[in-house]
Parts: sequence; C-alpha cells; structure tokens
Amino acid sequence: MGWGERFHHAAGKLHGKATEAAGEATGNDRLKAEGKARQVRADLKLAGEKIKGAFRKH
Repeated sequence: MGWGERFHHAAGKLHGKATEAAGEATGNDRLKAEGKARQVRADLKLAGEKIKGAFRKH
C-alpha cells in the first residue's frame, strides 16, 4: 500500500469525524450518521489495502 492511499484513507476518516462533530453540534442526526459511515468506510478500505499488501509480500 502506498503512502498516497494511506493518506487518502486517513483523510477520509478525518472528514468523517468532522462531519460527525458537525452533526453533534447542530443536532443533525443525518450528519452524525453520515460521519460515522465515512469513518467505517475509510477503516474498511484501509483494512482491505492491508490484506492486499500481505498477499503481495508472499
């Protein structure tokens, strides 16, 4: 996995946290849910890249 992909996934997770915080601050449940979904999506993509990287090494 390249640094660019790691950075992209980390930025996605940070964006999700910011969106969730904005939803908390405004009381908007949709924004909170969207933020959590972005975080989960970023975590899953990062995990998938780690798995692909593990298979490439062997």
